[in-house]
Amino acid sequence: MGEPVIQTDKLTRRFGDFVAVDALTFAVGRGEIFGFLGANGAGKTTAIRMLTGLLTPSTGSASVAGFDLYTESEKVKRNIGYMSQRFSLYDDLTVKENIRFFAGIYGLSDTAIKEKSAKLLKKLDLQHAANARLRSLPLGWKQKLAFSVAILHEPKIVFLDEPTGGVDPVTRRRFWDMIYEASERGITVFVTTHYMDEAEYCDRISIMVDGRVAALDTPEALKRQYRAESMNEVFLHLARAKPEAG
Repeated sequence: MGEPVIQTDKLTRRFGDFVAVDALTFAVGRGEIFGFLGANGAGKTTAIRMLTGLLTPSTGSASVAGFDLYTESEKVKRNIGYMSQRFSLYDDLTVKENIRFFAGIYGLSDTAIKEKSAKLLKKLDLQHAANARLRSLPLGWKQKLAFSVAILHEPKIVFLDEPTGGVDPVTRRRFWDMIYEASERGITVFVTTHYMDEAEYCDRISIMVDGRVAALDTPEALKRQYRAESMNEVFLHLARAKPEAG
């Protein structure tokens, strides 16, 4: 692991008596592709909301992109990118308008927006669709654009919350090529996914069960540890080992 850009120590979030995230402790290095896995209700979304500065932790400590989550949450937000399966871009805006809008939010100058927009449209081969409303694009193209926009300002970290949901396997694999390229440029990729084959693409994986990290290592090391042939088998083993309430 390279220089840490995310560090957490016993990061915890409670909602009344319910502990959604329980003593989360890990570090993520610069340029690392870090998979953050867990079943629905495991605490992934709450953890991401804390790490992106949207939700204040109850206890524990954490720094993201070199900034303290408690005292520098606005600086955290300016140094990260974010892409969600559910919401990223605006369907009613054109491709070019979406790029311009989000680049402005990220604080890029008019000159930088113009230059980066032209380069991005060329890179994605979307010059012909620059003035088309986003809703007219296939889902795969929307997701490629959303990811590109999320890292347009060259953030230290990009958070991807189930970014490939609903697309076909070929498009998902091409999307991961873009993730690898961003990682090679030094951008840390923090990704959640429910596709276990995608977990194999990550440098390291954390698997949450009931708000806690139940396992954290490389895919190969986890498969050896649990004598599994795939990450799906690892995931099922941990889910079935979940203690019964009583």
